[in-house]
Amino acid sequence: MIIDKELYIDCSENDLVKLLIKRLGNFFYLSKNEENSIKEVHPLVLEKLRVCFKGIDNKYFWRNGLLYFSPNHSGQYLIYLYWFSYLFAKNNNDLKDKFYYLNKILHSVDIYAEVELPPVFFFEHPLGLVLGRANYGNNFFAMQGCTVGGNKDKYPIIGENVKMFSNSKVVGNSVIGNHVWLSANSYVKDTNIPDNSIVFGSSPNLIIKDLKK
Repeated sequence: MIIDKELYIDCSENDLVKLLIKRLGNFFYLSKNEENSIKEVHPLVLEKLRVCFKGIDNKYFWRNGLLYFSPNHSGQYLIYLYWFSYLFAKNNNDLKDKFYYLNKILHSVDIYAEVELPPVFFFEHPLGLVLGRANYGNNFFAMQGCTVGGNKDKYPIIGENVKMFSNSKVVGNSVIGNHVWLSANSYVKDTNIPDNSIVFGSSPNLIIKDLKK
């Protein structure tokens, strides 16, 4: 079903909402008021998806020149559930916890509802991904086993176009510049990383090299 000139969904919007409510209902009690709240928020979630997907160049997010969303594509559905949890958190609605928990059940990710991800982000094979409180720049990318978290009540600031490769970690009072790659298994703690860098190793013995275009 074509939602607008840019977004194609492989089922009707009504069926998409029914499937969502059924999946939630498999694990949690949903009241009629909660079902109505989900229906009310749904158009805004689709708009968030459209903006996010438009910034992703992965071939599975496009079909015949249109942005493509399938409820059977786990990487896409993860983003879909996140936006529900985040929007309900903004409204102090208890549904935020159910969406957060469902995302953990279905996709093995821990992205708390109050974590504010940027308009465009993309996760590749994100099993074991844990994203805590941080300031996330646009075009954020992460893979399996990555962790973003705090240390002594300090949280990272992450710039734009940052890529976290498998099992990399950034915690505490760290500032990650723009256009930075955290290589597989790297660990950044309470450290500032300059723009246009690729990072290897573990704090405090990091190896930082220039990232060529």
